[in-house]
Amino acid sequence: MSPALAISAQRAAAKAPIRLMIVDDSTVARAVLGRMVESDGGFELVAVAGTAEDAIDALAHVEVDVILLDLEMPGAGGLKMLPRILDAARGARVIIVSSQAEEGAQVTVSALALGAADTLPKPGIGRFNGQFSQVLIAKLRALGAAEHSPRGRSIGTPLRAMGSEPMQALAIGASTGGIHALQQFFAALPEKLGVPILVTQHLPAAFMSVFARQLGTAACRPAVVAQDGVALQRDLILVAPGDAHLTIENRGGRPVVRLDRRVAASGCLPSVDPMLVSIASFYGATGIGVILSGMGRDGAAGAARLVAAGGSIIAQDQASCAVWGMPKAVADAGLACAVLPPDKIARRVASRAGDDRWK
Repeated sequence: MSPALAISAQRAAAKAPIRLMIVDDSTVARAVLGRMVESDGGFELVAVAGTAEDAIDALAHVEVDVILLDLEMPGAGGLKMLPRILDAARGARVIIVSSQAEEGAQVTVSALALGAADTLPKPGIGRFNGQFSQVLIAKLRALGAAEHSPRGRSIGTPLRAMGSEPMQALAIGASTGGIHALQQFFAALPEKLGVPILVTQHLPAAFMSVFARQLGTAACRPAVVAQDGVALQRDLILVAPGDAHLTIENRGGRPVVRLDRRVAASGCLPSVDPMLVSIASFYGATGIGVILSGMGRDGAAGAARLVAAGGSIIAQDQASCAVWGMPKAVADAGLACAVLPPDKIARRVASRAGDDRWK
């Protein structure tokens, strides 16, 4: 293809509507959601289904970018069939739109862990307009834009050299798509890493206890929501609460948790940036930061501070991200020493823990 034709094709792809599928057993909900998305010129509704099984059959014949999936349906239901839907969708993102997706609901965290990119509680009939419509359209645009972007690591992205000092602390930041990435990361990590692990995942406060419990199960190590003054321990996962940044402070030469509720530059609460800044201050070259899937740039400023202190940053690659926003910001700034899928990030992290099996 000539350069002119390639540019033309790229422009055409950029203007192409985001292709949607709605999977819901309610004809009213399908109709309302359909009218909502079709009223925006950026979307094209290409398929609807009343059950998860019907959706899988339809996905064999139609290509979509984003799927709106209800959980309460006849048959096996949306949650149980989510892995099969994702497999049949060939890279399409899934947003759970369900009355079960309430704050703190275990089913919500389970859906995100299985690979759903995002969730949104379904309002009652007659309350689909207003804020719900605005939030849904914003989520669809963000995920659809991610799907239309070229896959793989950006050409020319510079990589830094990985440090050689034994790791003493690991800090992980994530947002949209991050829960699934965390599951993959910890599944590939040795059960005994020998360092404290801090996790900042963008979630409301009501989700955090369920998230910490499920993360601990997946990671095969204890995981708790962080509290002020708690001392860091080896192989203990400390999760940022939904209403505060997770940072550490030096108390008599020992690192302890300090919850910070000041407004972060990123606007996120919790924010990855303050966590990485505090890791840089206490651990310096022995600290490692990992940036997983998520929208926006949260983590980039903190990553710069950690790198300046001699620490290392690893970013998730675009091909495995639900949204390559936060990792892209780090990679494009030349702060990453590697850009990899979650399982390979785990191997790289483990190599800094002094375990020869992983080098």
